[in-house]
Amino acid sequence: MSQHHLRSNDSAVTPVREPANWSPESWQQYPATQQPTYPDADELASALATLGSLPPLVTSWEILSLKKQLAEAQEGRRFLLQGGDCAESFDDCESGLISNRLKVLLQMSVVLVHGLRLPVVRVGRFAGQYAKPRSADEETRDGVSLPSYRGDLINGAPFDAASRRPDPNRMIKGHARSAMTMNFVRGLIDGGFADLHHPEYWNLGWVGHSPLAAEYQQMVESIGDAVRFMETLSGAAVHNINRVDFYTSHEALLLHYEQALSRQVPRQWGWFNLSTHFPWIGMRTAALDGAHMEYCRGIRNPIGLKVGPTVTPDQLLRVVEVLNPDNEPGRLTLIHRMGAGKIEDALAPLINAVNREGHRVLWCCDPMHGNTESTSVGVKTRRFENIRSELDSAFDIHAANGSRLGGVHLELTGEDVTECLGGARELTEADLGRAYRSTVDPRLNYEQSLEIAMLIVRKRGQVPVA
Repeated sequence: MSQHHLRSNDSAVTPVREPANWSPESWQQYPATQQPTYPDADELASALATLGSLPPLVTSWEILSLKKQLAEAQEGRRFLLQGGDCAESFDDCESGLISNRLKVLLQMSVVLVHGLRLPVVRVGRFAGQYAKPRSADEETRDGVSLPSYRGDLINGAPFDAASRRPDPNRMIKGHARSAMTMNFVRGLIDGGFADLHHPEYWNLGWVGHSPLAAEYQQMVESIGDAVRFMETLSGAAVHNINRVDFYTSHEALLLHYEQALSRQVPRQWGWFNLSTHFPWIGMRTAALDGAHMEYCRGIRNPIGLKVGPTVTPDQLLRVVEVLNPDNEPGRLTLIHRMGAGKIEDALAPLINAVNREGHRVLWCCDPMHGNTESTSVGVKTRRFENIRSELDSAFDIHAANGSRLGGVHLELTGEDVTECLGGARELTEADLGRAYRSTVDPRLNYEQSLEIAMLIVRKRGQVPVA
């Protein structure tokens, strides 16, 4: 018999049920794309058994807390900031890189809180973003074909047979590095790293002369003055500003890994994916009858779904029904990634279809993935102006169609990289060679990320809230 849980949302009460005919393994009965072919079945079984016995990376109560905050973002009472690396590598599990990434997200969230006058839901693309989809199963160089590099969770980047062999034991290494990353982030936050009394903790040394530094510093000083005023007025410290909630996300791509970390917990019904708070389904794995859809429909985590310009309203509605059949608040985030040249035509019909059917979703804009291009010499990059244009258009289109853009999804880093063209320093193609470090997709650097946050504040102030 299915158990039921009642969740209130203002005056509405939504029944939420365990999905029928589902288990963490049921995805194996469906077509599974973007999965490696492991050469040794026994080795895979052994790795999954080990992974299934390891402690989880997140908790069910953290997941439910995030779902509640996303439900509030749906209603316009919060704003979602989701950002981090396009793909983590095992070698990047290093304290400086992790803390710099956290610094950027904290600084962006301060800009958003100050400008939007809303709490910000902070979700990092880290502690598990070790797998990436590929356009082909094999890569060929000089007549030699080897399995494509699918991220450190699956195989290695060097172009040799040993490195490219899919190794299931990498899932155990990925779990360990995710745990170390989460442990460090939690330690920083619990130790006061996110304390608004000390925003100087978040400074990145290489950006002291950034064109945006002065504007950001004015915001920080304004917030600091407000905090001190409230403390003086009340005669006591202001609570809950010395730490923040921080959540993790990654693409739920490697299904064996997600299955092994799916758990039941005491005093809660159903199954949770305890590898991350917020998994999402990418465009390449969003088939209605596919394995990724089957897996994600059964877990209680909030789910993200990437939506591209080729998706029709009918297709989107059918997927929404599968992932959120009970219309549960906070359950489903639609992350549209159209491209600056396609968003005007593609987005409005999807918004109108979702509105017409009364689906509760959080709309989030990913202005990165639809704007990837290659330079004349084959370097993958993105133009800041296209990223900015898509985000601008997203706010306008939602407002014009009785909807609300409630979040942004970005690929970014706290390092001094030169991977995206334009921005505050007007990076050119000649600049890309100075510090291009990504092994997969180009990321915004600190200055470009902060500029996006300031753009959101200015744009949200101009666009009427639906």
